[in-house]
Amino acid sequence: MPDTHQAGIRSQALPLTGQASLDPLMERIGDARYVLLGEASHGTADYYRVRDMLTRRLIEEKGFSFVAVEGDWPDCQAVHRSVTAAPGAPQDPGEVLAGFDRWPAWLWGNTDVAAFTRWLRRHNEELPPERRVGFHGLDVYSLWESLHAVLDHLRAHDPDQVEHALEAYRCFEPYAGEPQAYALSTRYLPEGCEPQVLSLLTELRRRAARTAGGDGSQAEFAARQNAEVLAGAESYYRAMVDSGPQSWNIRDHHMADTLDRLMDHHGPGAKAVVWAHNTHIGDARATDMADTGMVNVGQLVRERHTGKGVVLVGFGSYSGTVLAADAWGGVPRTMDVPPAHTGSLEDLLHQALPEERALFVFPHVQLQHPHAAGRTEWFHEEHGHRAIGVVYRPHAEQVATYVPTVLAQRYDAFCYLDRTHALSPLQPLAEDSREAQTWPVGV
Repeated sequence: MPDTHQAGIRSQALPLTGQASLDPLMERIGDARYVLLGEASHGTADYYRVRDMLTRRLIEEKGFSFVAVEGDWPDCQAVHRSVTAAPGAPQDPGEVLAGFDRWPAWLWGNTDVAAFTRWLRRHNEELPPERRVGFHGLDVYSLWESLHAVLDHLRAHDPDQVEHALEAYRCFEPYAGEPQAYALSTRYLPEGCEPQVLSLLTELRRRAARTAGGDGSQAEFAARQNAEVLAGAESYYRAMVDSGPQSWNIRDHHMADTLDRLMDHHGPGAKAVVWAHNTHIGDARATDMADTGMVNVGQLVRERHTGKGVVLVGFGSYSGTVLAADAWGGVPRTMDVPPAHTGSLEDLLHQALPEERALFVFPHVQLQHPHAAGRTEWFHEEHGHRAIGVVYRPHAEQVATYVPTVLAQRYDAFCYLDRTHALSPLQPLAEDSREAQTWPVGV
């Protein structure tokens, strides 16, 4: 690494030691209404803890309205009800998180998320109900759970419309809750269950529109969102059987669309914090994802809402430990994360900042080619940036684990934590799951 790079990194690195050290990032965020916080792995406690520190400040000092995470809508709706002290909800959101059973349960069912949600519950109890900060899931995977939630809602609130949901239920029933089996079936019946799902979604959209702002609006919004998940999941699983970027793009469009609906639901002036993997948060146009036609949430939010203020924050580390499994559905365990590959972004930062934690806040830039004239700083060069998923094999770490990245174009700020540590799950580590793989490895 050129000595000028080491000197540049050291001169630009801000200390990252606690809440007060986040002041430069808070200043950079300013009046932004969208703050997206990443992670370089799903199993690293240090990323969760820095996100927790920053999110608490955003809520307390800047009035952010909700936290939206890379999680299932039905599961996170149960957490939302607990943290907002909804009638009949469990008083301890940690109890709700401990009940998450979809693999990988540790993604949100861990001690760090439990600590944050317990704090959020205490914070919300001091506020009137209409100002309480929410906790929502953005993801698309809960096809079966969302279908059951819609059925339960209509049985309780509009029995005349239950038939719409039952038509979808009967269509999916032969696949016994196995999304992969449904996906494979669409090779022979391309239409699949799409007509029944769209009919149900149309009705739930109408119901939500009729009750917007009324006493039942939260329940109707949740039911409508479950129908949106059902439609998104149906499209996602149908696309899974083909190679290419379509299934990824369906998923990230669904998450960005869900974020838009949440902003509308929370009203004028709403502000959102998003927690998800770097591969969703960092702008895809500053990586090789764009070369294969992939988009992501960070790119979509920037494209849709730059005028309202969007700040993307990435994370990374050089070595440490991580909670992951070595096969899909396998038992998670604490694994050693080897030193980053020579020449990678993490290696570059480690050489300049061994054993340190640092915050980098980048100047506002326009996306451009990494070798554009006049851009000679290290953060405008392209380097591999490590991405660890829920499945990880550290001793067989491949070059493919590293996403070619122009750092200052992918993110507005970056948190570098030289050595990091694995999450602690709330549940005992379970035996192998037989659940079919539904997530792209690495995210």
